[in-house]
Amino acid sequence: MRFLLLLFIIIPVIEITVLINVGQAIGAWYTVGLVLLSAFIGVNMLRYQGLSTLARAQQRMNAGQIPGNEMVEGIVLAVGGALLLTPGFVTDVIGFLCLIPYTRKALARQVMSRFTVVAMSHRQNGVAPEDVINHGQHSHRSQDTDRNGDIIDGDFRRED
Repeated sequence: MRFLLLLFIIIPVIEITVLINVGQAIGAWYTVGLVLLSAFIGVNMLRYQGLSTLARAQQRMNAGQIPGNEMVEGIVLAVGGALLLTPGFVTDVIGFLCLIPYTRKALARQVMSRFTVVAMSHRQNGVAPEDVINHGQHSHRSQDTDRNGDIIDGDFRRED
């Protein structure tokens, strides 16, 4: 929480400083033009990368697989798009990093590994992640095998 508060204070100060320095170096109107140009390029990149990620997710779903990586990449793309629409050069650089496939996939892997660690740490303490998510509501876990001998693991909650 403190990290986010610090981030919301430091990033705008850095952005303002960079915008002032760039404005003094090349002029205010050119700076505004660069900010608008980066937003325009970013939105077009976001559209292309988003459609590509959506197509991969649909392919995985059609193959009967869960598109977990694609969902996390979609979240990274959304964050990158929001950063690109935020005026400033620092947020634009971070936003473009979220749109480049190599760095986006690396960020998605980092996010996925964090979620896995969090889920496993709750399991080790005897608390299931769904109990934490459901705030202690009654939930059940089920494991069954299908005809191929594969284990099917799922969550369900009985509602009467």
